[in-house]
Amino acid sequence: MNPVLLLAALPVLAAASYLFLLTLLSRRPARPLPSSRALRVDVVVPAHDEEAGVADTVRSLLALDWPAERRRVIVVADNCTDATAARARDAGAVVWERRDTQRRGKGFALSFAYERCLAEQRSDAVVVVDADTVVSPNLLEAFATRLERGAGAVQAAYGVRNPDEHWRTRLMTLAFALFHDVRSLGRERLHLSCGLRGNGMCFSARVLREIPHDAFSVVEDVEYGLRLGEAGVRVHFAPEARVLGAMTGATTASATQRRRWEGGRRMLARRHAGRLIRRGLAGRDPVLLELAADLLVPPLARLGAAALAGTALAAAASVADGRAYAALWAWATAVAMLIAHVMRGWQLSGIGWSGLGALARSPGYLAWKAALALRAPEGRQEWIRTARN
Repeated sequence: MNPVLLLAALPVLAAASYLFLLTLLSRRPARPLPSSRALRVDVVVPAHDEEAGVADTVRSLLALDWPAERRRVIVVADNCTDATAARARDAGAVVWERRDTQRRGKGFALSFAYERCLAEQRSDAVVVVDADTVVSPNLLEAFATRLERGAGAVQAAYGVRNPDEHWRTRLMTLAFALFHDVRSLGRERLHLSCGLRGNGMCFSARVLREIPHDAFSVVEDVEYGLRLGEAGVRVHFAPEARVLGAMTGATTASATQRRRWEGGRRMLARRHAGRLIRRGLAGRDPVLLELAADLLVPPLARLGAAALAGTALAAAASVADGRAYAALWAWATAVAMLIAHVMRGWQLSGIGWSGLGALARSPGYLAWKAALALRAPEGRQEWIRTARN
């Protein structure tokens, strides 16, 4: 029994060790030197039936601390059936309306926007912000200072706009802090690619020309981030700038989001992880190896459930035989590292004790996630708008 439990613990311990390493390296860096503020930027907002919130997003972007003559806010109203275009135009955005019933989804809307921005040659960089988002005023400054120093792609910190709406949005706030802050800070310290998050992304015009965007899966951001890594472009992290997106507390809508995100990542892992590992080993490229590791690490909820279950089984076996097995130490170490990881995320999330209170619902949440895992979608992305309050 002990050898079997010990063997089963090894992949869980490896994943927990990876997260623990990033946790140890998640100290916030010093702010970079200011930019010259000369960068010309197009801020693209892909939107599908977002009439309720797109004006708030446009107003937030127009209030950015950046010279008005050097930034343009563009809303791509993609296959909309509501007043998204009119609301965005009234708020002060340039609006590009797109109609293509065969090529639907955020990935297609972004490719359309990138091609048009490059053709017009008015910008040095393109920024992507979702249509349910507000941003910190320093967003373009954070991107510009890194692009001026050689970065080709930059990702801002991505958080939750409405953490106190529901216990589920509090858990999402903690999850975002773990996935978007703790992991990205650690990866940046190691000079790896922090990956793309779909919201708060920035690309130099040079990178978009050299590496055309052709990512159309349900997680087009992760897919394009892998393409960048394979082309030798790492995504830099700008933790001092934040984009805050609206999340939902409704069970059905949350299920839709989770199935898209987790199902899409599993699909990418099956398609790309093996090749990334082979190329990373052949070229001794830590960026590619870490991108593969990031794809292969299971969602934290499932990893934590496995670690707790393994610890319980190993503890029961040790008690039955009257001595502590090595398997128990392996499983318990994995649990301890995951707890440290979660506590660091809680610290960075800023949600206080209410966030820890939301963790009391974790057993039910784990069961819900396990059910979702059985029916995650794959394939090309369609616009599936998440219902929000």
